[in-house]
Amino acid sequence: MAAKRRQFGRVRKLPSGRYQARYVGPDGLLRPAPETFRTKKDADDWLADKQTEMRRGDWHDPDAGKVLFGSYATAWIKERELTTTTRQLYGSLLRQHLEPDFGAVNVAEISPPLVRRWRADKLAAGTGATTVAKAYALLRAIMGTAVADQMIRRNPCTIKGASVVHTPERPTATVQEVYDLADAIQPRYRALVLMAGFLGLRWGELIGLHRRDIDLDQGAVRVRRAVAELFNGQREIKAPKSAAGKRTVSIPAAIVPDIRDHLKRYAEPGADGLVFVGAKGATPRRNHFNGLWRKACEDAGIKGLHFHDLRHTGNTLAASTGASTRELMARMGHSTARAALIYQHASAERDRLIAEAVSGLVDKGLKKSRAKKKQDRKPKGHAGDTQG
Repeated sequence: MAAKRRQFGRVRKLPSGRYQARYVGPDGLLRPAPETFRTKKDADDWLADKQTEMRRGDWHDPDAGKVLFGSYATAWIKERELTTTTRQLYGSLLRQHLEPDFGAVNVAEISPPLVRRWRADKLAAGTGATTVAKAYALLRAIMGTAVADQMIRRNPCTIKGASVVHTPERPTATVQEVYDLADAIQPRYRALVLMAGFLGLRWGELIGLHRRDIDLDQGAVRVRRAVAELFNGQREIKAPKSAAGKRTVSIPAAIVPDIRDHLKRYAEPGADGLVFVGAKGATPRRNHFNGLWRKACEDAGIKGLHFHDLRHTGNTLAASTGASTRELMARMGHSTARAALIYQHASAERDRLIAEAVSGLVDKGLKKSRAKKKQDRKPKGHAGDTQG
């Protein structure tokens, strides 16, 4: 009886005694298996798997992933809609941490063991855990696009939690500490410290404020832009880092006089005038301000507090008023997929109540501190005064 003719693919025995399997792919090209097989049955089984993939529409071009990771990753960054700072960060991570190990490797050849070994070597070499996590997250995102492009079947970045940046909990300044720092800093930055501490605005948002953004009659600040300092020292005026960042924040009444005084003494004139400028009339730079901040912390006797920690202070105070998660996200400009849908619904009136409650906490904190200082100044009697 004649042998049954194969309907899919071909198998032939090589002079070595091993078997080679080939098939015609959906693209019309003859595709050999990437390896030979010990038995004819093994070759038949491989062909059966390929036929099943084609029937399911799950077939991938085995040559599609034969692209160097370095060129693919460079194009990946170039094609993305990114802020200038994020584009610079990704470029730095690619050049310093990914290209040296993966740049000359084909995308299809990057395997889970290779990724695990790269990560372990990075950490063992002393690269910071935060930097490694960011580099891993970038690698995973790029390889995820390669999956979507049908260059590879699965993402080789499979390390659970490897892209999570673990940062220690930052300290929270008390109301009195915020005022102590405001008193210790150069006077032209007093209002900046108070607004960071009690409104929770970011550095770039504060530096980007114009006079027209502050309405003291309504007690509100409109955040519409931010100043970003790039790696090369240049600065970029841009929208806030997320859609949620563009918002109106109510001002606690307790600091309105300080802001009013600042606008009168230090801000540029005109509606478009900058609210915060340096002593020479230029937009403040973070590095220069950090020096002033460290000196203010030293003079106030406060250790380990970063300027950005004041934002955490404002958030903590607002949360202590009983504000809901939605209201806090709206006030602080939090950006998550969930918050993007709900922050718009926070009530402006409720935000005003939050500001009033924060103002009450500020007044209470100051009164308590003043009472303590007054008590400490009282002269204490001597033991001999009570003897007859």
